[in-house]
Amino acid sequence: MPVSRISKKSIIQLMKGRVSVDDQTLCVIKFYSNGCHLCHALSTYYKDISDSEKYENVLFFAFNVDDDDEITQKLNLNGVPSITTFKINKGMPAHISNLKDPDNPNNETWFSVKQITDFIDKGLK
Repeated sequence: MPVSRISKKSIIQLMKGRVSVDDQTLCVIKFYSNGCHLCHALSTYYKDISDSEKYENVLFFAFNVDDDDEITQKLNLNGVPSITTFKINKGMPAHISNLKDPDNPNNETWFSVKQITDFIDKGLK
């Protein structure tokens, strides 16, 4: 599944459960900034994860906090890069989880692929 850019308005719609889904859906959003070298390095791994057959039913998005950093406050994000899952059930507010900052961050990408995939797998349960 390709990674699509998402707007603040769409994120708020996800948060409120105002989206049309037939069944439970998991959305993953990577928050990044143009000036963040970790964010740029992470983007290749994030795209590879989104292309995995294992996650063919997961929706992957990216949001540039340079466009509007207010949403990061609403989601209690510590900075970028950050990864959040939105588990959506029809007509219900989303269950939102943030991937915690690693104890030993990767010097190049902040998060490791395993940390991200374990986090997504947890959201799928």
